Amino acid sequence: MKQNVHTVGIDLAKRIFHLVGTDTTGKIVWRKRLTRHALMPFMAQLPPVTIGMEACGGAHDWARQLRHQGHEVKRMAPQFVKPYVKSNKNDMRDAEAIVEAVMRPTMRFVPIKDAAQHDIQTLHRVRERLIGERTALMNEVHGLLHEYGIVLPKGVAKFRRKRNKKVALKRRLRLRTVPPLALAARGPRRPSPRVLHS
Repeated sequence: MKQNVHTVGIDLAKRIFHLVGTDTTGKIVWRKRLTRHALMPFMAQLPPVTIGMEACGGAHDWARQLRHQGHEVKRMAPQFVKPYVKSNKNDMRDAEAIVEAVMRPTMRFVPIKDAAQHDIQTLHRVRERLIGERTALMNEVHGLLHEYGIVLPKGVAKFRRKRNKKVALKRRLRLRTVPPLALAARGPRRPSPRVLHS
């Protein structure tokens, strides 16, 4: 039965995967429900076939592993697979829709990235997140210092140059006069003990 399979549609998941195999005419040959650990041993037993899957989380890694086994893997955007889902949606019908969509001659496919491309993309994403956190922190510092009358220029470079200089100047000016709140926080002054001479 496995020798007659020409195209396989895989509905990816975290634990349970649903597979549908078709022959050259598009007729469904078998339906499978496999766990995450059983997927690769099962696909290794098949001859080289065309595999269709949606471009979702983890699809790049699965595509690289299946391509290493000699299969031709094609990834599709989920919105292009949705029109081929029949009746009520479930995982097995999603796999049927995937195997039907991958055989369409006009279907648009998503290219598969190798590990090096994924590493570069990961570095860019981490860098963007760090830049966003830095910008948020600078905006918060701008707002806090503005409450004390300190206005710093915009921009990272200008912020770094002016920050220490203005904060140090304001601190020196404010230390000359003790604020009323600081006096209240200290509490009443205790009288110094007097030495009584007889």
